[in-house]
Amino acid sequence: MDLKEQILKILEENRGKSISGAWIARKLFVTRTAVWKQIKELQKEGYDIEAITNRGYCLKPGNDILTVQSIAPYLTGKAANYILDVRKTVTSTNTIAKEMASKGACEGTVIIASEQTQGRGRMGRTFFSPPSTGLYMSVILRPQLSLEDSLLITTGTAVAVAKAIETLTQKGVQIKWVNDLFMDGKKVCGILTEASLNVENGGLDYAVVGIGINVCTKDFPNDLKDLAGSIFDKKPQKGPVTSLLAAYVLNNLADIIENIADRTYLEEYKKRSFLLGKEINVIKGDSILSAKAVDIDDRARLIVEYPDLTTEALSSGEVSVRIKNHD
Repeated sequence: MDLKEQILKILEENRGKSISGAWIARKLFVTRTAVWKQIKELQKEGYDIEAITNRGYCLKPGNDILTVQSIAPYLTGKAANYILDVRKTVTSTNTIAKEMASKGACEGTVIIASEQTQGRGRMGRTFFSPPSTGLYMSVILRPQLSLEDSLLITTGTAVAVAKAIETLTQKGVQIKWVNDLFMDGKKVCGILTEASLNVENGGLDYAVVGIGINVCTKDFPNDLKDLAGSIFDKKPQKGPVTSLLAAYVLNNLADIIENIADRTYLEEYKKRSFLLGKEINVIKGDSILSAKAVDIDDRARLIVEYPDLTTEALSSGEVSVRIKNHD
């Protein structure tokens, strides 16, 4: 870490407290002037740092700029070993993570951004990712799973994100199979999992799971405004909300991925599903079929029943589903 990052780390670890510039200088073996210059640079970058005479520097509790230093203190368990790469703006966190994974990046490498200029969703759709209002991140995973079981990653991630949002907001989250999370009837999160096959063993070489969460996003495009929402109408000023959300997601995800083959999380997934028991349209290419969503099996496939009482297990790569009279 360079000097500015070291100073930011100290301020993050003491968020809301005043830390003497002289103490920081002694700890980092630099002059007080060097510390003062880096504090000024951080303030120019938007950090809400208060300089208090005879007391030192204080990073305000409500400061919510995403950095490695703002997220790392809240990581626990296996997630504490994750490697964070935080950037202000990217084309797509998934695109970058896939490039890194193909070059051998280890499991637990995480790309996090405050903005995506080419955010992607399932089936070639775009994901609206404006600056400073959402959380966009992709995690490189190397689970011991077959290609047929890769859907477990998306559903496991959905549970991890749902629990994180609920912890932060104290509000319930529902899941639309397979990868969309809803609050108050609005989509607040999308998940995109992309995987590479290991030809030798028929399993996954790696998977990249992309997560896009609308934290306090407004002004959605016309084609999204009736569907999309945010987990907050207005971002709370107490605490680093977006950084906390990132850490909670990663903590939950690390726990689920460690035991993903056990499928124990699937019951939580089912409890949050708002498709089960509903009349839906199954969209296969140009065909639209009426069906009822009746279950989710142990491979995370959606079991549907058609009017002739035949059933089918659907995989997400093959179809889209919509509740009737619901967009």
